[in-house]
Amino acid sequence: MEFDLFKLVRKEMELVEQSLYQHVNTSEQVLSEASTHLIKAGGKRIRPGFALLVARMYRDDIGYAIPLATALELVHMATLVHDDVIDNSEVRRGTGTVKRLWGNRVAIYAGNFVFARALDLIASYNRQDILEVVADASMKICQGEIEQMLSCFNVNLGLKNYLRRIERKTALLISLSCQVGAMLSTSNPKEIEALRRYGYDLGLAFQITDDILDFVADEATLGKPTGSDIRQGVITLPALYALHHDARRDELAQLLSSPQACQDNTQYIIDIVCESDGIEYAYSVSQHYAHRSKRHLAILPDTPVKETLLELADFILTRDY
Repeated sequence: MEFDLFKLVRKEMELVEQSLYQHVNTSEQVLSEASTHLIKAGGKRIRPGFALLVARMYRDDIGYAIPLATALELVHMATLVHDDVIDNSEVRRGTGTVKRLWGNRVAIYAGNFVFARALDLIASYNRQDILEVVADASMKICQGEIEQMLSCFNVNLGLKNYLRRIERKTALLISLSCQVGAMLSTSNPKEIEALRRYGYDLGLAFQITDDILDFVADEATLGKPTGSDIRQGVITLPALYALHHDARRDELAQLLSSPQACQDNTQYIIDIVCESDGIEYAYSVSQHYAHRSKRHLAILPDTPVKETLLELADFILTRDY
């Protein structure tokens, strides 16, 4: 994501970038190199971006939110490095994963180290309420990853299971970013809740769009191989639609339930899903959540930050990476 949508907090986003490097620096060279590699690989930085934007809604000087924004990105990075071990992923964001370059053991310790750094930053606020919501979200994210792992190649799971998986995979951390950004900046419970809900629905839209891109995006633009979900047995919304509505649904179910078939017939599975209207259906669901996220902002005063949050919801629907 270009920082145009975060133009109101560009200076602070640059400070977060510096802070990320600072907080993964350690005297243990291998750990430092592996953790730094995660940051160098880049990323959309939308979680710190949301926290900073929400803070800017209430105050001009938002330097106090830099440690929080840094911590949120560190939590996200920790989940990614662990995911790559679990998924046996070789490439992320167009470069080799920590798992590929340093091996599983270093990757696990690097993820643990980065997560601990995040907790240390959050603890510096001495806010029990913020620690509690971060801890709760972190536990649910882990539960969601286990649920996804156990549901791989299972063609009998429905929409409810899918939405719960993407809630815990993506929506919770984006929701958390908006919520804690508000908690640090205002004591208005209705506005804090509105921003939490905005982030939650936007997070669902974001992940559904991500799942669509895994079928249709250009591999170089996406930064990882298309069809990754299929190869890992992760059945996302476009495939779910095809499993229920396409004339070839029995053949598709047989393919998606076989790890070997998912490896050998990835492109054929993609073709079936794309020809089934599954992409169009998933996009309509993504639109639903993006539009619902915008409605949560109605109680907030009209400000440049609110306009930016509305624009971000529109961007989610049109992004190609």
